[in-house]
Amino acid sequence: MSQSYIQNSQSATLPLPKKVTIYEVGPRDGLQNEKAIIPTDTKIDFINRLSQTGLEFIEATAFVSPKWVPQMADHEQIMDGIKRHENVCYPVLVPNIKGFERACSYNPSHIAVFAAASETFSQKNINASIDESLKRFDDVCRQAINKGIKVRGYVSCIAGCPYEGDVDPGKVAYVAKALFDSGCYEVSLGDTIGVGTPISIAKVIQAVRNLCEDCTLALHCHDTYGTALVNIMEGLRHGISIIDASVAGLGGCPYAPGASGNVASEDVVYLMHKMGIETGIDLISLLDVANFISQQLNRDLMSKAGRALQNQQ
Repeated sequence: MSQSYIQNSQSATLPLPKKVTIYEVGPRDGLQNEKAIIPTDTKIDFINRLSQTGLEFIEATAFVSPKWVPQMADHEQIMDGIKRHENVCYPVLVPNIKGFERACSYNPSHIAVFAAASETFSQKNINASIDESLKRFDDVCRQAINKGIKVRGYVSCIAGCPYEGDVDPGKVAYVAKALFDSGCYEVSLGDTIGVGTPISIAKVIQAVRNLCEDCTLALHCHDTYGTALVNIMEGLRHGISIIDASVAGLGGCPYAPGASGNVASEDVVYLMHKMGIETGIDLISLLDVANFISQQLNRDLMSKAGRALQNQQ
C-alpha cells in the first residue's frame, strides 16, 4: 500500500457510523441469474421470512421483460403475494417507463433504476449508451417523484468492467451525479465483478463526493475475490452507512464463472454487530432464512459467518 494512499485515506476518514442499514437484494439481484426457474411460492415465502428479521429494505423483484430476465417473469405475482410489513420497504427495479408504469399498479413506495459507468457494459446490459440510459431514467424519476415514489439509483462497474477493464472514477462520478440530479434520493455504488480494493473504492467515493458533496451513497460489493468486507469497511470509513447485501451470498456474476457474487448479508451483519454497530437485524433469524433459501436452491450455505455459527449450535 502506497504512503500517498495512507495519507489521503486518513484525511478522508470519518467516525464509524453507530448504525448501518442493510439493503437486502437477495430476492432480486440474488435470484435473477439462477438458471432453473424458482417457484413463485418459494420466492414469496423467502421474502416473507426476510420481512421478519428486522430488515428495513428488501428489494423484491424487477419489472423487466421476461424475454431478457426469465427469473423475474413473475414480478406481478410476487407483489400480489407477499405480506407487506409496516416497517419494511419493498423496492422494485424498473428499466424504463414501461416497467415503471407496470410497477405503479402495485403501489411501490420505492423503485430503483440501474445505470453503468462503463459504455460497453451499458450497451450489452440494457442496449443503450450511458447518456441514453440516463435520459431514460430521468423520465422515470420525474414521473415517480410526481407520484410520491422515491427513486434509488444504481451505478454498476465502479471498480472494473468485464469488457473495458479498469473504470475511471470520474465516469462513476458523472453517472452518479446525473442520477442525483434526476432526483434519486440515494445512489448505490456497485462493484459488479468484485475487483475492487480499498484503494479503488476510496478513489471512487471521493470522486463522487467531489461532484456532489452532500449525496447519500450506498455500497454494493461483490465478493468474487474475497475483498467485499474490507471494501465495505473502507466505505464505512468514508461515511457510507447503507450497505447492499444478499442473504446466503446469493447472486453469482455471469461475467466471472464460479464467482461467489454478492456479499452475504449474514457476514455483513455479523461484522457490524461485533464492531458494536447497530443494524436492527436479528442475526439468528437471518441465518434461518439463509438456510431456507440455500435448501430450496439445493446448495450449501455460502456465508462464512453462517457456517461458523451453525457449527457452534
